Formats: sequence, C-alpha cells, structure tokens
Amino acid sequence: MTEFTQRALKIIAGIPAGHLMTYGQIAALAGSPRAARQIVRILHSMSKKHKLPWHRVINAQGKIGLQDLDSFTLQKMALESEGVVVSAAGEIDLERYQFHPHAADEPVF
Repeated sequence: MTEFTQRALKIIAGIPAGHLMTYGQIAALAGSPRAARQIVRILHSMSKKHKLPWHRVINAQGKIGLQDLDSFTLQKMALESEGVVVSAAGEIDLERYQFHPHAADEPVF
C-alpha cells in the first residue's frame, strides 16, 4: 500500500459523524492535490475492508456524486441519520458541514 493511500485512509477514517469532506480535499491533505479520482478508487475498493465512513465524502460542488439510485439513496440516508441536511438533489451545504482537520483544535494528518 502506498504512503498516499495510507494517509488517505487515515484522513477518511477521521471524518467525524455529521461532517464531510470532498474527494479533492482528502487528496490534497494526503499529499496529492490532483488525485481526487484516486480517492474515489480508494473508497470503492477499501471502504468495507477498512470500515471507512465512505458516506461522508462528497464532490467539490457539495453534492453526492453517486449516480446509481440505490447508492445515492443509501449515502443520503446515512448522512441524514447523522444530522446532515441533504436536498432531494443530493446537495449539501459545505460551509456548514465540511470538516477541516487542520483547524487549530483538530489533529493534523
């Protein structure tokens, strides 16, 4: 497993309930700002094995990026169960819910 993947797994695992991060944000914090698609692949292939909170990761536009209706609905319901307000179109207020682990009171990855 690459160092980038290890860092990404740690970052994703550290997203607290009721908050979210974007694919690009995670990629940048893991050391490769242009690797958002790699974060998608990590989530797709490693979420179950590493028990990652995959549902807390969305796209940079503040939307659920999943196109499959069942997966979209599952992610929407999981976020709503944590108190995140999600529109019918899958839009989420990044200003309100985005997690920034580099804030003064949060651990730095």
